[in-house]
Amino acid sequence: MIAVILCGGRGTRLREHTERLPKPLVDIGPQPIVWHVIRWYAHFGVRDFLLATGYKADRIAAWVARASAEGELDGLDVRCIDTGEETQTGGRVHALREHLAGGTFCCTYADGLTDLRLPDLLATHGAAGTEATLTAVRPTSPFGILDIDEASKVRRFVEKPRMNEWINGGFFVFEPSVLERLTPDCVLEREPLAGLAADGQLTAHRHEGFWACMDTYKDHEALDAAWRGGDAPWRLG
Repeated sequence: MIAVILCGGRGTRLREHTERLPKPLVDIGPQPIVWHVIRWYAHFGVRDFLLATGYKADRIAAWVARASAEGELDGLDVRCIDTGEETQTGGRVHALREHLAGGTFCCTYADGLTDLRLPDLLATHGAAGTEATLTAVRPTSPFGILDIDEASKVRRFVEKPRMNEWINGGFFVFEPSVLERLTPDCVLEREPLAGLAADGQLTAHRHEGFWACMDTYKDHEALDAAWRGGDAPWRLG
């Protein structure tokens, strides 16, 4: 099975790092975040990877070459394909279509980490029989919540609780038929996924465990501290 990792965005909300580095190469501990994503898949037996690059694509290709030569990607086939600096997420997957027509494939972003078990996600996808499955997660609120009674008295503070709503956690399983829904300029999260949902062809795998996205400088600091402190739930095995 092939895993596609979307590595082409500019990461503008993390500009403290991404003005000089592509977001996938921002370090969490001693390794860039894309390494953590690759190792997560590899833990479950995935060996073939396509990195859909764009912004500072040459830097990512150079890292893959060095990491492969130094044994950091030992036993893995990691290929970089430059899909263009301005290409949207769906367009990046569309650009890889000739490599993905052979069977079910995985897809995710280069900035999300989780303790999800890939076999569980694949089992949900297989049982559902739909064209696509996404991982649904309930993120932690960035704000503390006030519990207020009917008399407007504050009963308690709830510090950054887990939200009740489910969001797209970004770990997908796709059948090749999904490629027919993509165009060179489409945004994966808009028409393609919306169309799949409308047609009853999109399943949600609910994950209650750890999930985090490195979207901002604060997110990066928290993930880096977790790794260095030995409290990184995504570090499996």
